[in-house]
Amino acid sequence: MGQALYRSHRPKKLSEVVGQEHVTTALDRALKKGTISHAYLLTGPRGVGKTTIARILAHEINNLPYEDNANHLDIVEIDAASNRRIDEIRELRDKVHIAPTSAKYKVYIIDEVHMLTKEAFNALLKTLEEPPAHAIFILATTEVHKLPETIISRTQRYAFKPVDRAKVTQHLKHIADLEKIVVDEQALDLIAEHGEGSFRDSISLLDQVRNSGDKVTLADVQATLGIAPKELIASLLDAVAAQDAPLLITHLQTAHAGGHEPARMAKQLGEALRTQLLGGNASLSNDLLLLLLSKLIEVPSSGDPRSALEITLLDAALAGTKSQAQVTPAIAKMEKVEIEKPKPPKIMTEEVQAKPAVQVDPHPAIARKRAAQTPDPAEDESQAPTSTETLDEAAWPAILAAIKSKHNTIYSVVRTARPHFAPGAITLECGYVFHQKKLNEKSSKKMLADIIQEVTGHGVRIDCTVGTAIDPSEVPKAPPQLPPADEIVHTVAAPKPAAEDIKAISNIFGGAEVLES
Repeated sequence: MGQALYRSHRPKKLSEVVGQEHVTTALDRALKKGTISHAYLLTGPRGVGKTTIARILAHEINNLPYEDNANHLDIVEIDAASNRRIDEIRELRDKVHIAPTSAKYKVYIIDEVHMLTKEAFNALLKTLEEPPAHAIFILATTEVHKLPETIISRTQRYAFKPVDRAKVTQHLKHIADLEKIVVDEQALDLIAEHGEGSFRDSISLLDQVRNSGDKVTLADVQATLGIAPKELIASLLDAVAAQDAPLLITHLQTAHAGGHEPARMAKQLGEALRTQLLGGNASLSNDLLLLLLSKLIEVPSSGDPRSALEITLLDAALAGTKSQAQVTPAIAKMEKVEIEKPKPPKIMTEEVQAKPAVQVDPHPAIARKRAAQTPDPAEDESQAPTSTETLDEAAWPAILAAIKSKHNTIYSVVRTARPHFAPGAITLECGYVFHQKKLNEKSSKKMLADIIQEVTGHGVRIDCTVGTAIDPSEVPKAPPQLPPADEIVHTVAAPKPAAEDIKAISNIFGGAEVLES
């Protein structure tokens, strides 16, 4: 059975370790000067050489040659993940006083030391405080924050760092040449990128793809990792920016058919958005970009990453890409918005209550859809109109402001719905079926009707249809929150566009929808 590449090409001397020169240089000087510490702590991410350097150091302290298959009685390796109980550490503490058999020092390497229990740490602490002169401890961990400060303070700590990608690529090429593996430069670079600074992960992947063909190509590595081509990632972002939901679904289906992993795609999309943001050429508005980034982070941990990715991208596409602070030209030209003082609702006669007034809609398409989609008034008594007057369209911004102050989720749907005013009714023309279903819920309709009654003094019926929603650039900025209906001031200053580009930076840590302030 052949040996894995990461084992056969493991460094045997400190001088052969790549990417951790700040550690190897310090240790090499200590060895030459004879200033050896009784305890070392090696910390850092996985696969960067902590255990390898621990083994090399243990051998060089004792002037022993280091070979993978050589086991020396005076160099003891302990895996804390499987020997984490106090009994194992007590046994170590009892044996540590036994002198080395042939070497100068007895070296104990404890890997993943953060896995020890609290009691085991307490037992180890006693040994670290008063170690025998012949004993040296080398502790290694990927999660130093889990170690007690009392342990850390009794060691010399060396912090390892992720290896620079260029160095990983160069080292992979060196190994490929030694192993006579023909591989593209682009493929090597992608392997190094996927390794995320870990030599072990990168070399293991090279070992995995070496038999893909006579020559390992970029496509071979992408297929092995389930990575989507950059062109597909760019197409997905373009579809989001263009608010083209059908095209977005088509690209996602292509990705699924190609076997591209949703979790990995979410990471690729996040990296592409970050690159756009840093380059100043983002195709999305800043607030939407930040919200999308925060949602993409949650995709890998989702129980259904494929659905989570699809919903995240669709939500961004349907939210629009333009600033929510933009207003329509008609609203922008308004110097003031005149709001009528609410009038007391008229008492309806029994004849009117029994038979609703005929509504004349200037939009024939909406009228036809309403006939098929509007629920029977008898099925929802809370939606029966209490007024036969037509609302003033100028009151709509005030209504939006009131909705926003009470229910942000409903506001995010209503603000893009196109309102049509008729006697005793408002028809909300939604761009998508799921928006219509949300507003058609009994609780949603009742809340909207109550808010309109509170703001305008008129009770109206709420109808919801599917048609053409308001373009994001047409959405008016809602005016400040209005006082109760009987105290509304007759003249309200027109809303002004938001002054700042980025107001949602804190939303990167939350799940709330980004809306204008």
